[in-house]
Amino acid sequence: MTRESGNEERNWMRLRRDPRLGEILELRAEVFRGIRCFFHERGFLEIDAPALVPVPGMEPHLDPMPVEAGPVKEGQEVRFYLHTSPEYCMKKLLCAGLGRIYCLGHVFRAGEVSSTHNPEFMLLEWYRPGEDYKAMMADCQDLVLYLAKLVGKGDEICGAPPGSSFLLHPPWPRITVWKAMREHAGVDLEDVGGLEDLIDVAHEKGYHEVDSSWPWEDVFYKIFLQEVEPNLPRNRPFFLVDYPVEMASLARRKPGAPRWAERFELYAGELELANGFSELTDPLEQETRLLAEKSQRATMGKEVYPVDYSFLEALRLGMPEAAGVALGVDRLIMLLSGSTQIREVLPFPMVDLLLDREVALSRSGPGQRCLRGRTAPSGPAPRHPDRS
Repeated sequence: MTRESGNEERNWMRLRRDPRLGEILELRAEVFRGIRCFFHERGFLEIDAPALVPVPGMEPHLDPMPVEAGPVKEGQEVRFYLHTSPEYCMKKLLCAGLGRIYCLGHVFRAGEVSSTHNPEFMLLEWYRPGEDYKAMMADCQDLVLYLAKLVGKGDEICGAPPGSSFLLHPPWPRITVWKAMREHAGVDLEDVGGLEDLIDVAHEKGYHEVDSSWPWEDVFYKIFLQEVEPNLPRNRPFFLVDYPVEMASLARRKPGAPRWAERFELYAGELELANGFSELTDPLEQETRLLAEKSQRATMGKEVYPVDYSFLEALRLGMPEAAGVALGVDRLIMLLSGSTQIREVLPFPMVDLLLDREVALSRSGPGQRCLRGRTAPSGPAPRHPDRS
């Protein structure tokens, strides 16, 4: 089957002959039901966060997708963004006095399609006022074990990769970033000051492509991905905890250890499942960090966005001490189903949608290829009969 023919098999086509895909989609629905039961039983309120936001997050390594909303205000063309996370909205609700909350919904991050990344994916994000990141790690462990039992997997998952097994038996190890870097890369981050020091370390290790234009986080990951990650556990989940403050713009510093932030990531084999932290609640420090990220985006040649001052306004009203975490549900379903490709757990993965678009363009006549962009029509938009 050739791309030109338009007959490549999409997932919805494969359902006709491949019962495994149907089983995975049933498991996917069961996971969604299980997530809601898990949080309902623990007194969490589900929040329906908006997908469109006026100001996206500032993270240098996340690229939001712009949406032209049209003349929604006095004929003025307005640009919004598909959210990369419901984080700002959720924290505003914490500042307004809500307690335990969670959000299960689609988020959008531009980037290449890969075996573990789809630009549109299902994210679960939840917050606990009055708790710290240790409580969120416990939640992650309890949630995954709960869902594994719900879908009949128990404490051992077989089949990813084929012939292997993945052990969920608790408790899951907690490994500090400091310990991992020291043991596997020979780098003591306590002795590393600013960016120049870390670049010197990278050069000593032979990573000569690194230069002063690289952000601190990129230099760190150049070393980490080459020397540390291959040595981390592969057959069971683990938490990587206590990140350098340069890598945790929304997390609070560890008391008594200002070099480190109370941030963790949950790994399951080669999958990064979750990212969480004790929340930064100081509006002044948060503004400083956001402005630093804005400057970093400019240095990297990326689009620069305004700071979301409504978020800072909420922090000034008073945010309680809290902790939060975001978990990639599609990757969790990959783990529970023994899948090695994210497209295997999605009914309509991006690769299928791109093919649909390509086929539609190839079969459109001259002047009909509106999917490539069009000029906005002149004059007022026609009034829809169902709109006031």
